[in-house]
Amino acid sequence: MRIDLHTHSNVSDGTGTPAQVMRDAAAAGLDVVALTDHDSVDGWDEAAAEAERLGLRFVPGIEVSAKDRWVSIHMLAYWPRPADAALAEILALTREARVGRAQRMVERIAVEYPLEWEDVVRQSGAAATVGRPHIADALVERGHFATRGEVFDAILHNRSPFYVHHYAPDVHDAVRAIRAAGGVPVFAHPGAHARGRVVPDSVIASLAEAGLAGLEVDHRDHDDESRARLAGLAERYGLVQTGSSDYHGTGKLNLLGENLTSIAAFEALEAQRG
Repeated sequence: MRIDLHTHSNVSDGTGTPAQVMRDAAAAGLDVVALTDHDSVDGWDEAAAEAERLGLRFVPGIEVSAKDRWVSIHMLAYWPRPADAALAEILALTREARVGRAQRMVERIAVEYPLEWEDVVRQSGAAATVGRPHIADALVERGHFATRGEVFDAILHNRSPFYVHHYAPDVHDAVRAIRAAGGVPVFAHPGAHARGRVVPDSVIASLAEAGLAGLEVDHRDHDDESRARLAGLAERYGLVQTGSSDYHGTGKLNLLGENLTSIAAFEALEAQRG
């Protein structure tokens, strides 16, 4: 059984519709796939319907934006109740903050690269969550860069002078909110040094106490040393080890199924559903 628990549609920063992501998953030979758009559940119904038609097992998920002091953290939440008031409020506040943050970044970037907010709105389309990938796509459309990845490498990384922080809940509060909503929290790409600062081992220990269920160990952005460190931490704190593609359609090089979650790990996560 081939299980991929981290994908994105155009509800956030992927390029395909939720249904298209499911079709891509079937074409890639997956059996179980989670849709985990940033801070939104808007793609669940469409993805679930298409997955059922294709004979795929669909896992509803969210990639929840959070932070530990100034370190940005993404927390995957599987099977949460979308109507849970506390979790819904966190997601709404984060989506709203992302829009203001994106507008401020566009203002900074426009000083050096001709760019209008309308360019970003056009790229985001019907997305529930506006983010840096939409700014990158707008800059590509303007002809300033060739690819989304090139934009991130040049001016949209976390250390860029154009970067703007945005509201995100404390990661411990996010984990507790996910658990209270019946969800199962897994730390997304916790060793991705190239994206920016990563949290020390002590934070993972405290998150385990707060209710963290697992660590995404096998990920494109983890080198061998990071994978070994994370696997050791998972064993030490009784956390499930997962692997995922972090698929974004044509928005990133990541391929569906390039990293997978084992059946035993998936069953261990599912057993923790609230």
